[in-house]
Amino acid sequence: MNMQQTITPVDGSVYVERPYADAAKIDAVFDRAVKAQRAWALTTLEERAALCHRFCDALLRHTDEIALEISWSMGRPISQTPSEVRSCAERARFMIDEAPAGLATYDPGFKPGFKRYIKRTPLGVVFVIAPWNYPLLTTVNSVIPAIMAGNAVVLKHAPQTQLCAERFFQAFEEAGLPAGVFQYLHLTNRDAEGLIGDTRVAHVNFTGSVATGHLVQRAAAGRFISVGLELGGKDPGYVRADADVKFAAETLLDGAFFNSGQCCCGIERIYAHESVYEEFLEHAVAIARAYRLGNPMQQDTNLGPVVSARAAANIRAQMDEAIAQGARALIAPEAFTADAPGTAYMAPQILVDVDHSMRFMTEETFGPTVGIMKVKNDDDAVAMMNDSHYGLTAAIFTRDLEAAETIGDRCETGTVFLNRCDALDPALPWVGVKDTGRGYTLSRWGYETLTRPKSYHLRLAE
Repeated sequence: MNMQQTITPVDGSVYVERPYADAAKIDAVFDRAVKAQRAWALTTLEERAALCHRFCDALLRHTDEIALEISWSMGRPISQTPSEVRSCAERARFMIDEAPAGLATYDPGFKPGFKRYIKRTPLGVVFVIAPWNYPLLTTVNSVIPAIMAGNAVVLKHAPQTQLCAERFFQAFEEAGLPAGVFQYLHLTNRDAEGLIGDTRVAHVNFTGSVATGHLVQRAAAGRFISVGLELGGKDPGYVRADADVKFAAETLLDGAFFNSGQCCCGIERIYAHESVYEEFLEHAVAIARAYRLGNPMQQDTNLGPVVSARAAANIRAQMDEAIAQGARALIAPEAFTADAPGTAYMAPQILVDVDHSMRFMTEETFGPTVGIMKVKNDDDAVAMMNDSHYGLTAAIFTRDLEAAETIGDRCETGTVFLNRCDALDPALPWVGVKDTGRGYTLSRWGYETLTRPKSYHLRLAE
């Protein structure tokens, strides 16, 4: 039987393996989901909320075990992974509490002789395809709202973090969720793609690469179903002349290097006003040199390996190409004893003398690297930030709120940050433009993508 393996970036060994689901199991899971969803849709919002809150309680009871599994699976330091478990529960609770607003019945107004209203009704079975980089947080964005809206969910998690699917199932089982409302499958890519065309699937939510996003959309093209796609990013930061430069450097470098730079909204390019450029570089280099790269199981490590040796090789190749084109590296990798070509461990890096002719400044890198360019003014910065086929977030650092809002209006992104970056507020919809995808999750608006309006036009008896 073919097995799905997780190769840990910590030491390159096989951390866990599971058999892929066969056709009989896939059919059984989706048949069960269809049947369970019909009954689940008839439950009250209060009943769903109580069960989902118990899911959060169950997840938190296993914080230490889940955090350890995430660290071993994808390499984030053990000092940081427990916070993802806690944040997952916090985000889930927010979306549970937001459900009454997101699912509220709408009254279009009085009409003599009629009762009229619009309800938001569940779509059916939601197929969630989740990534490895934030394996709990990206998953919960879709799973909890889908279930709160009355849908059933089948989850396919990334092979790198397949245990997270099992942990979600365990927590829902401990919470007492009816069988079939939430299930998971370990699937080959071919089987996952084929399921998108299955008539039992009503909605697909995919988080991952642009290339795979195109495959998902093509697979769904023959059916009239909705698809949510959260894809790549090349998110910029802009440091204006009036910014708190030290604070900007600290915040932007954290946005670039946290989780080894493996975040869809991580900072991958920075534009600093020419009047503060040198000062910003001085702070940035000092911050980068202070990182502690090493085994993520050690508490003093704050920069672990990237997800795989292959990913590290691709990141290094993109940097080497930029250097060959004239870029300069400001950080000496040899200063980090754990940095070793051929492994998943790589030092943080800052490149300067970069421009947009380099892939390093235009294509997603997804590693602990950042390019920094000098700009003359706001117009120059906006032009550079928008010169991308991605559009998730843009981070502006300035003391001038009005200027930030004016710049933000011109940014071709789904979110604009002021004096922060690499963050997500569940009260606001998470949305991208251009090749970053389509659709949105979170906030009360996130419920729109997981439901459809149903109109009631009732003539009253005379």
